[in-house]
Amino acid sequence: MTHLDAGLELLAKSPAESVGKPSVAFAHLGCEKNRVDTEHMLGLLAEAGYCVSNNEEEAAVVVVNTCSFIQEARAESVRKLVELANQGKELIIAGCLAQHFQEELLESLPEAKAIVGTGDYHHIVDVLKRVEVGETVNQVSNKPTFLGDENLPRYRTTGSAVAYLKVAEGCDYRCSFCIIPKLRGDQRSRSIESIVAEAHMLAKQGVKELILISQITTNYGLDIYGRPSLSELLLALGEVQIPWIRVHYAYPTGLTPDVLSAYREVPNVLPYLDLPLQHSHPDVLRAMNRPWQADVNSLLLEQIRTQLPDAVLRTTLIVGFPGETEAQFEHLVSFVEKERFDHVGIFTFSSEEGTQAATLPNRVDPELANARKDKLMVIQQPIATEKNRNWVGRTVDVLIEEIDEKNGYMLGRCSRFAPEVDGQVILRPGCTKLDVHVGMMVPALITGADLYDLSAEMVGAHSMVTQARAD
Repeated sequence: MTHLDAGLELLAKSPAESVGKPSVAFAHLGCEKNRVDTEHMLGLLAEAGYCVSNNEEEAAVVVVNTCSFIQEARAESVRKLVELANQGKELIIAGCLAQHFQEELLESLPEAKAIVGTGDYHHIVDVLKRVEVGETVNQVSNKPTFLGDENLPRYRTTGSAVAYLKVAEGCDYRCSFCIIPKLRGDQRSRSIESIVAEAHMLAKQGVKELILISQITTNYGLDIYGRPSLSELLLALGEVQIPWIRVHYAYPTGLTPDVLSAYREVPNVLPYLDLPLQHSHPDVLRAMNRPWQADVNSLLLEQIRTQLPDAVLRTTLIVGFPGETEAQFEHLVSFVEKERFDHVGIFTFSSEEGTQAATLPNRVDPELANARKDKLMVIQQPIATEKNRNWVGRTVDVLIEEIDEKNGYMLGRCSRFAPEVDGQVILRPGCTKLDVHVGMMVPALITGADLYDLSAEMVGAHSMVTQARAD
């Protein structure tokens, strides 16, 4: 059962007010930013008295929160919509696909009773009421401007211990391959006070890991404070009683000395940096409309490692970008070999209609692009294995996420691994006989490592963070 299924199963059991209202199922696709939008829609519908179910077969209406970032994501969203339409379900299509194609979806899918844009999900209750009386609804703002905050109802789907906190929405950059600004609008940041208030609320709910997200988290605050303000935000979050605060989508230009200092000085901010670099060659970066990055890659990585010796570095890379030559690809190969990232996600170029890159000449043959992707993955695998092995012998906190009583082990993560995208810690109880549960953070000795995961044995009942605060 997924976190979303488990959450909806619980939500479906609170229902006195739901009498007479149609049951609503949710299908969530896409990134964690989309997940937060889904959670807000769940909260709004529950507050309005709807019974939200994890059973699509029994539900009268299915809300599908879609992704349209790349062709593969669009195909997954369309497959889900067609599958539900073939079951005769009434559909409310939300998210990026709705923002992207709007009326086209209503025309092509008779089962689609409403579309809800990325800046309009807070209208979900009104949309559903209009659908109930037979109206076909287009609730899509052409330029999204809405920004949810701590006052918007939310029902989390990530389990009790992990929460995503959206610090901003939209993006002011115009990377030539990316359609996100058209789907999500320009950057709009929440205030530090708003974010800290929600973080305190999540701490009271038992959250152990808070993950800060936006399109470009290192540009947080630029629109409302006149300058990037991630360092001030991290310092403010240091007062929140959550052991781990992780930052996703840290663009290199925003990793200023003040931000790196905050990573170093705030105890609950993890030295985990998710850097979507995309490429290393200056000409490819220029074609990507990221020329500002070419001169900072290696210098920045050196600064990070100097100031944060224990930093865990993740990046994403694109191969097969239009015009990418063999020499430019080999430049990227050398970059990966030299910089030795802990985690690397590698993607082949996806041509997105409406982006500048979709019109560029000199397309790379898809078979060649896939071969380049495979080559990079082969190069990265021994690096990732070595990076994991460097953690053997350490005693670290592990957040327990699953317990297999039959086989006598637990699955969790240490600070090295972000949820969904990285590996896991396979945890044995060792000599300890302790009462442990999902969501608990315990110290463990790392005893083994492979390409993706670590193995460990528990060494006590209380996490080192908890113990340090007690002392």
